[in-house]
Amino acid sequence: MKPVITIEYCPKCGWLLRAAYMAQEILTTFSEDLKGVTLQPAEISGRYSISVNDEKIFDRKEQGRFPEIKELKQLIRDKVAPEKDLGHSDKKGTPDA
Repeated sequence: MKPVITIEYCPKCGWLLRAAYMAQEILTTFSEDLKGVTLQPAEISGRYSISVNDEKIFDRKEQGRFPEIKELKQLIRDKVAPEKDLGHSDKKGTPDA
């Protein structure tokens, strides 16, 4: 079964648009790899977390920031489609010295 991404956001903080934008980016990149993306209003103020099948992959409070789209796509790819090439959004290898 294909995984589901859940974006839990604080509606009181006005983070719905941010969550919707991230959902759009995720669905565009992983259209064939996911069952869907769920936007879930948080019951705890200030919460913004992202999970794959209930496994948290990013939490704003733990990280002290919001995820960059490039970073988020890499985190999701590593969980749902490790072989997927993200093109220009992919990690850049560290050059050998």
